[in-house]
Amino acid sequence: MGVFQSSPEAQRRHFMQSVAKSVFACMTALLVLPVIAIVGLLFVRGGSALSFEFLFSAPLQGMTAGGIWPAIVGTVWLVGVSLAVAAPIGVLAAVYLNEYAGDSWLTRIIHLAIVNLAGVPSIVHALFGVGAFVLFFSLGTSILSASLTLAIMTLPVIIASTKEALSAVPMSFREACWNVGATRWQTIRHVVLPNSVAGILTGVILQVSRAAGETAPILFTGAAFFLPHLPQSVNDQCMALSMHLFTLSTQVPNVPPQITYGTALVLLLVVLSVNTTSIIIRSRVRRRRRW
Repeated sequence: MGVFQSSPEAQRRHFMQSVAKSVFACMTALLVLPVIAIVGLLFVRGGSALSFEFLFSAPLQGMTAGGIWPAIVGTVWLVGVSLAVAAPIGVLAAVYLNEYAGDSWLTRIIHLAIVNLAGVPSIVHALFGVGAFVLFFSLGTSILSASLTLAIMTLPVIIASTKEALSAVPMSFREACWNVGATRWQTIRHVVLPNSVAGILTGVILQVSRAAGETAPILFTGAAFFLPHLPQSVNDQCMALSMHLFTLSTQVPNVPPQITYGTALVLLLVVLSVNTTSIIIRSRVRRRRRW
């Protein structure tokens, strides 16, 4: 055996490493290829429908013609209002759980409630939204009712991601602030939160994506089958891209396939554009991090 020749044990380890690398590459391909196939199919079958008239006009002829502008505007309303409600509550709840609350029976119950809330099916959230917001609080079927339902559904994601981001900030940062006389809130405001913005944005990104694509929570609380006009306030009903896609696929006969696929493509592009913008912002914020 030469001086620089690999031993049988080293060769065996190199072979096992190559096998593991190939297996992981195959697993990654199995995750990526379906996404590429779905996006490619939508572009092939729905790309021809994309036009100025399709994006900025209302549905016509019983939704078998025309565009999807009311559904786009309604989706923006639902996502915006739900984000305005869920993001502050989720971030403040995570700050309390990570920075103020100790390990007690109350915090354990809160953690258990968050985990259980994350596992509740979306249709159950829809029924809760009907009972709580539409009937009990007398908000009616409106953007506000639907957005509050979406906010409750997405709160666990924001709380969990924010709590992890806060926990990732080194404890030495907090101790240094306390040693110079800063209060706990001053430490959180000026040190902890600025260094955890990237992780907090992760939860917000997931909230936006899920809120834009959900159908069941808005089906009974605020989404309309067809509205040719745009909503004027949170007390109005609205169309939504996810609900409109469901309606075209199951309730409206003789819809041209390119309209259905075009609607699905627009919904996908809206989610991807929001995610891309948020990821860019998160990356820029992360580069400014102090550790």
